[in-house]
Parts: sequence; structure tokens; C-alpha cells
Amino acid sequence: MRSMNMQVSPRRAVAVAVATAIGFSPVVFVHAAEAPVSATTALAAANPAAQAQAQLDKALTFLKAHQKPDGGWQTDKNFPAFTAIVLQGFVQSGKYSSKDDFVKKGFEKLFSYQLDSGGIYQDALANYNTAIAVSAIASANDPAYKDHLDHAVAFLKKLQWVPNGEKGPKGEQVADDKQPWYGGFGYGNHARPDLSNTHFAIEALKEAGLKEDDPAFQAALKFVSRTQNNSETNDLKFAGDDGGFVYSVGTSGEGDSEAENYTTPDGKKLWRSYGSMTYAGLKSMIYAGVKRDDPRVKAAIDWITKNWSLDENPGMRLYKPEQARHGLYYYYNVFAKALNAYDQPVVTDSKGDKHDWRQELIAKLGAQQRPDGSWVGDKRWMESDPVLSTAYAVLALEEALKDLKEHPVK
Repeated sequence: MRSMNMQVSPRRAVAVAVATAIGFSPVVFVHAAEAPVSATTALAAANPAAQAQAQLDKALTFLKAHQKPDGGWQTDKNFPAFTAIVLQGFVQSGKYSSKDDFVKKGFEKLFSYQLDSGGIYQDALANYNTAIAVSAIASANDPAYKDHLDHAVAFLKKLQWVPNGEKGPKGEQVADDKQPWYGGFGYGNHARPDLSNTHFAIEALKEAGLKEDDPAFQAALKFVSRTQNNSETNDLKFAGDDGGFVYSVGTSGEGDSEAENYTTPDGKKLWRSYGSMTYAGLKSMIYAGVKRDDPRVKAAIDWITKNWSLDENPGMRLYKPEQARHGLYYYYNVFAKALNAYDQPVVTDSKGDKHDWRQELIAKLGAQQRPDGSWVGDKRWMESDPVLSTAYAVLALEEALKDLKEHPVK
């Protein structure tokens, strides 16, 4: 994933969307001690929906208390995506809407960043900010916001790497779908595309109502497929065969991964798949209309069954053990959205063990939630900021609750 890694280095500045788009706080937060997993699992199993709702209510109370006087959830030094992701959590909760005064004030702050171009950002990260803002506005489902939404969607679609005459900062250009960058989205202004930016854009366009056969989705699907380690369906030379996803591809077809690379015994350089990007890739394919029997989806699910974990962002420790929990709450967010979209409540891992992902996620988040209702992650990619990590956890819980409503625990 390149979690919203916002160390603005063109190679190391991506992945957890808002984590990047937000400023870094020097305050160090201590992780809450986890309750015994057996106890929390039992509690979630007894009534997972009630447990998730209790966690969600506490989290929303925490977030409401941290709204700034101007209506947003970011400081002047940070970016509007922070406010957008919190607003999405509120309007999707079923307890608040854009009619609530504090939510309305939040949207007014968000709209204050909308430019004549339609983009919703400040100075940088045009795609990340606008995509996350589109998701929040669409989730509000308020007719009064339609013009803001339509304008932002039109801007977002212009950022996609397709043959439209646009050039990157070094003159890069896409002439046809043979170019590795075709269909992807980058930070904005035609920066190098990556799967993190692309999955946020796909999610935004889906929530805004675009159909699966929309050209933007089909072009994006080409790029997403090229970030998968699946040599049977990926025409780029770096592709391995584990079915997982990497972060990005270069102009010459090379890979890129936050879990870095390794060399096989026969001398081939491969880029490691990892959890957050694999779930982001799976989610994006499903949103673009790819069916469960497609070899790309089957390969992604195979990777997931072999790397099942809610203790860490799987795959990351293979480069450095200390990276295991990097981007953990971003991971929970895409994990929940992807598995809800896949529409199979119970996943059987490679050892034959069955996992109800909703119950396990709720139990894990319950064990990590702090007394004030927040969650705090590793400081990398801004997840040491409790507002960001809490917003990610809120969105994950809301996905679990949606799936539990459709597929109650038997």
C-alpha cells in the first residue's frame, strides 16, 4: 500500500491516503494494551453487531469532540482529506447526516477547498484529497451537494492516465493501453500512478454512481491488473505468481513495493506482495465488475488465504520485522471493504481454519480501542494521529456492520 506515506519523496510518499494528506504531529501516543483475544473474540461472537456498534459510538463521540472550531478536522498546515474521511464515517453511521449542524459545518469547510477546476485540495495531492472528498460527499447523499460532487468527479476523471494529451512532470505520456501507466491515478497533476491512489479513485467513482462499464473503470482495471503478482494475467516483466499486489509499476514495467523486493534462486528480481495493497486490488477489481471466478480474483483470494492476519499488515515484515504494523488501520479499512464486496463472510485459510472476518475484525478492534474511544497506530504514515487511525477504524466497522446486516451470524 503506500499507506498514506507522506514523506514527500516521490518514491516513498504514498499509501495510506489521508495519512499522507495530513500533517504530522510530533506527539507520541502509546498503544493501548490489547485485551486477551480469546475474551474479545467471545464477546464479538456473542453479539458482534452490538459490539461493533458500541465501538463505533465511542469512536464517533471521540471524533466529534476533536472537530476544529472552523468545522474541519485538519489544521491549516494539513490537507482537506483528513476532514473528508472523518465526515464519511459520520454520514455512513446511520446516526448522523449532513443535516446535523456539526456535520454541515464540516462539509462547508471541505467545500471551501474546492477550486474552479472541481478539485478539492490545497497545494498538493490533488487526487488523494479529491477522491476521498468525493467518497464523503457521495456518502452524504444530499441533493444540495450535487454540484460539488459532479464538479469533483469530472476533475477526478481528468487525472487518470489515459491518452488525452496530458503529460507528467518529466514529459511522460500515455499513448495507448500498452504503456504500463495506462488507467492509473497518481497523486495528481499526472504524477506517477500507484495502486493506493488508484483504489481511492475507483472507490470514489463507484460511490458517486459510475457504472461498472464506465471507460474510467475499465482503464483503471488495466492498471490494477498490472500491479498483481500473477504472471498469467499481468503482461509486465516483474510479475511473480503469488497472486498478491504490489504498490506500483514504473515506466519500463518494473515493480515497486513497500515490502521491497527479493531475488529468486534463478536470479529474477521480484517485488513482494503485501496485505493493504492486495485487499485494495481485490476491492478495485470487484468494483470494476470482475467476477469471483476470474483468475485475478481467485489468485488474490489465494494470497489472502495463505497470509491471513489481523495482527499485522501481512507481507510487510518480510522486508523488515519492524514494518509489520505499518499502515495497520489503513489495512483494516481496505480489508473490510474488500471482503464486504467479495460477499463471503467466512474465509477458509490455507490450513483449513475458518475465519468470520466480521467477528475477528470487531474483536481485534475492540481489543485495541482506547478508553476515550480512539485508536492509535504506528507513527509511520501518520497513524500515530488518533483522529486518522480512528477514522480508518470507523470505516472498517461500518463495513462489518453492513455485512452483518446482510449476512447475520448463524
